[in-house]
Amino acid sequence: MICGHANHRRTGTNILYLSPSGKPTMKKEIGEFEDFKEGCQNAIPICLGYMAVSFAFGIEASKIGMTTFQAAMTSLLNVTSAGQFSALELIARNGSFVELAILQLIINLRYMLMSTALSQKLDSKIGTLHRLGISYGVTDEIFAVSIFKKGALYPMFSYGLIATSVFGWVFGTVLGAVAGQILPERLISCLGLAIYGMFIAIIIPDTRSSRTLLAVVLSAMALSTIFTYAPVLKMISSGFRIIIVTVVVAAAAAIIAPRKEEAHE
Repeated sequence: MICGHANHRRTGTNILYLSPSGKPTMKKEIGEFEDFKEGCQNAIPICLGYMAVSFAFGIEASKIGMTTFQAAMTSLLNVTSAGQFSALELIARNGSFVELAILQLIINLRYMLMSTALSQKLDSKIGTLHRLGISYGVTDEIFAVSIFKKGALYPMFSYGLIATSVFGWVFGTVLGAVAGQILPERLISCLGLAIYGMFIAIIIPDTRSSRTLLAVVLSAMALSTIFTYAPVLKMISSGFRIIIVTVVVAAAAAIIAPRKEEAHE
């Protein structure tokens, strides 16, 4: 029996499927170069968007004295916008590794759930090394493209997504870091506001349609303000403030307004 798309039959370490011409061909379970090229093409919009955001990160990194190489390596080894931005202040004031580790764990915890969901689209024979390679590049945007891809998810497709997206993320960081070293201080301050504009653009549309989300955002803002100005609480480091606010607000939202399961026919 010969099948196409997700309904395939395994033959050893290969998959038998129908090519666009209708002829049966053999395909390795990790995919082929065509899958890699498809992943690269699908990642072009992500790449362009990442360049804009990471440019702002590069500028902020240069403000605290990081070199272009250090900023680029930070983006290459982390690939997490919120995590990297939140880490800058800790790095600037020589915060502890424990505080940094906990902060990154809380902020990036969602990637564990995304990785679990993506693993369901991989063939069971895909080895650990390929799974680790895919997990390196799990971001919100890459996850969205991967999860909605029809049929099986081949590692080669994921590698194409990751390579193109990470290139944009690192390249934008380099541009921002260089710009931060040569542009006037006033202009750098203006460009540094880009990241705040991005987060506002992400939050506002959803808060208009969800009162729960609006309450979460306002609660987080209020709690953060209290931790910033309250006599005793303001002594807590910024990293632990973010951790406490995130855990408290998220837990309260989960208890008070749990998300209802969607009904499926």
